Amino acid sequence: MREQIPAALDAERVDRVASLMTGLSRSMVTSLIAEGKLTRNDEVVVVGSQRVVEGDWIEVEVPARESVDKRLVPDPEVDFEVVYVDDSVAVINKPVGLVVHPGAGTTSSTLAHGLLARFPEMVDVGPPERPGIVHRLDRDTSGLLVCARTNEALSYLSEELAKRSMHRSYLTIVAGCPEAATGTVDAPIGRSRRSRTKMTVTEDGREARTHYEVQETWHQPMLASLLRCTLDTGRTHQIRVHLKAIGLPVLGDRTYGKPDPFDIGRPLLHAAEVSFLHPATGDLMELSSEPPSDFAGAVEVFRRSN
Repeated sequence: MREQIPAALDAERVDRVASLMTGLSRSMVTSLIAEGKLTRNDEVVVVGSQRVVEGDWIEVEVPARESVDKRLVPDPEVDFEVVYVDDSVAVINKPVGLVVHPGAGTTSSTLAHGLLARFPEMVDVGPPERPGIVHRLDRDTSGLLVCARTNEALSYLSEELAKRSMHRSYLTIVAGCPEAATGTVDAPIGRSRRSRTKMTVTEDGREARTHYEVQETWHQPMLASLLRCTLDTGRTHQIRVHLKAIGLPVLGDRTYGKPDPFDIGRPLLHAAEVSFLHPATGDLMELSSEPPSDFAGAVEVFRRSN
């Protein structure tokens, strides 16, 4: 669908204009923006708050009606900890093994299903298959995940994420020790040509930047380090791919890393801290989470051995 902006809509938000054009909810338009399906004068719209000008051409790739009407069934059996909640925001401490939202191979018992059971109003917040979810974590990564309880909060937090104003840091245990105590991996990431389920550093990939800081280094039962990693971008598998690229594979990562000496069976990666400006109050929110027992146990074994 392609329309030209009339004088009556001059200076309106582009997401509101797209909603008026298509009859879709603002939450659905937010989803289309995230997928790159809304353009203004043939340029992809990144944030919905930008203002249109009379004469602009707006084009929306409207999804099939069945995908618009798709809704998840709430599942009260999905277990997770709520670290912080108010009328606008819920911050979740995601456990290991819980898939964030439905996708290939997983259609039920995801965090999204559990969120709808805990917060029913999220059914109308954002895309129907990932209600209220601002960003995601891999199934076997534990830690903090930010969710929105209103469409206004989702739009705001999504823009903060796009502007890199939302800060996230992770703890991980890697094989080896970097030469410098702090460093940055600045290397684009894209799909591997050898395996479409894997990511890799590639010249034609998307911009990706990871900062790391050594917290501890151990020599027994193997040379390993505890790192704190901070993201400037949020590419799929970013930390795991970047650390492998500099010779510091994440322990337990069977896809990119190296088996750990404790046979934990999952990448030792934990989303430990998140900070953002509250969408309603503007207050700085700073939240933290301790690693789960398997991660903490591995740290304790290293410390005792050294």
